[in-house]
Amino acid sequence: MYEVTVRQHFDAAHCLRGYGGRCERLHGHRFEVAVTLAGDRLNEIGILYDFTELKAQLQELLARLDHYSLNEVPPFDSQNPSSENIARFVFQELKARLAGASELLARVQVWESPEAWATYQE
Repeated sequence: MYEVTVRQHFDAAHCLRGYGGRCERLHGHRFEVAVTLAGDRLNEIGILYDFTELKAQLQELLARLDHYSLNEVPPFDSQNPSSENIARFVFQELKARLAGASELLARVQVWESPEAWATYQE
């Protein structure tokens, strides 16, 4: 099994509705996002998926979140912008974008700090 991973970041503010603690107040993070594709076959030139293409897709998607209050950006205007929900959102959006390669999408990880992250995989 081969895996390829790209990692990028975005800066945003959020608050967790109903949390009952400090994180219920508006605060910011530099969110790190890692996307991993996995498969058992390489293409004719010996790669699983083009890093450049995957980075471009992720960058375009994260631009929708960068420097925003996530609580105002769909779908987080109606669901909490937790790291778990952000990871699922990125996974689902990328799955739709990876034409012909969506089956390679293995997992998305989102760090809200160097010590805390969430992972989503189907």
